[in-house]
Amino acid sequence: MNKTGQRILIVCDSSRSLMDFRGKLIEQLVQHHKVYVFTPRITQQSVREKLALLKVGVYENELDGSNVSVLSDIRYIIQLYKLIKKLRPDVFFPYTFKPVIYGTVLAKLCRVKKITPMLTGLGYNFTPNAKKGLLSNITRQLLKFSLMNNRRLRIIFQNKDDYQTLLLHNILTAKHKVAIVNGSGVDLEHYEYAPPDIKNVSFLMISRLINAKGIYEYYEAARNIHLQHPNIQFKLIGAYGKNVDTISNELYSKIKSGKTITYLGEVDDVRPHIKNASVVVLPSYYGEGIPRCLLESMAMGRAIITSDSVGCRETIESALAANGFLVPAKNVPELVSKMKFYLSDSNAICSNGVNGLAFARKKFDVNLVNAEMLKIMQLN
Repeated sequence: MNKTGQRILIVCDSSRSLMDFRGKLIEQLVQHHKVYVFTPRITQQSVREKLALLKVGVYENELDGSNVSVLSDIRYIIQLYKLIKKLRPDVFFPYTFKPVIYGTVLAKLCRVKKITPMLTGLGYNFTPNAKKGLLSNITRQLLKFSLMNNRRLRIIFQNKDDYQTLLLHNILTAKHKVAIVNGSGVDLEHYEYAPPDIKNVSFLMISRLINAKGIYEYYEAARNIHLQHPNIQFKLIGAYGKNVDTISNELYSKIKSGKTITYLGEVDDVRPHIKNASVVVLPSYYGEGIPRCLLESMAMGRAIITSDSVGCRETIESALAANGFLVPAKNVPELVSKMKFYLSDSNAICSNGVNGLAFARKKFDVNLVNAEMLKIMQLN
């Protein structure tokens, strides 16, 4: 395959992710290739303007990646098939479930030269609670069909656990060509280090308001700590909306009340909020790729507390250069214990934060990750 002048089609289920998660990759790709994106309707003008500036070809759709709608999905499949036939891309790069499942099959049918689907985590479809769910079973079967081995196919994972899980479920075999990259990477120039506030210790969680992200555990830990430390601030950033795993109305009402947690909703720029936080928390058991919010927090020099679960565990360095803590999933007492550790040892907030920045530089720098992505796509 020629190394320049390739047509690359990127397919996603969220327009926000195009620049937030793939912006640097797109910037590199457009230097030598023609890039197109097939994305749900773009609601942020800044995203639209950036894509236009980069001369990216934009095609929009009405996909809702979080909900099930047969008619909507059929319409999406038809649109994507017509687009692939029209553009005839040399490289097809879908990421997240629906684009991967539908897009990979269509790319095979259209005989795209290089098909590189990325699984940015397996979500709750492969968690123990989902094993008997009809929707999860259907998803697993569709994924198996979509990822049937093909010489033009190379599958990208963000952690080794997801690859092993798909092998275990007989969705993949040892014959499949796979690559594992260190998440989406983080732009260390954009997320600059800032010393944490250790005089007024505060905690921050950044996540969609779904159960498997550990929203309940964060709320309960905050409520517990408030009994002894009523002045400690706990903040939460993230969208609340339709999802098969959205938190209950009762829990949402408690969060919105502001008595335990300050809920800030969805924000366009998390940097000021990370800067104002001392420690960032993500008690997720969702089935992450590698959580981007933790990488951003590490880049800004924040100690982190997260779950010993798929994807999350990748963000914690060994004890010799500790940058935070892993706690068992759904274990509120352990989460409380680690939060209290930072309340009692402010020096650890600083040292763990510095260690986290060093770890991010070594492993998660977006330039390192994108160099691997270009190799996988055979574009370097």
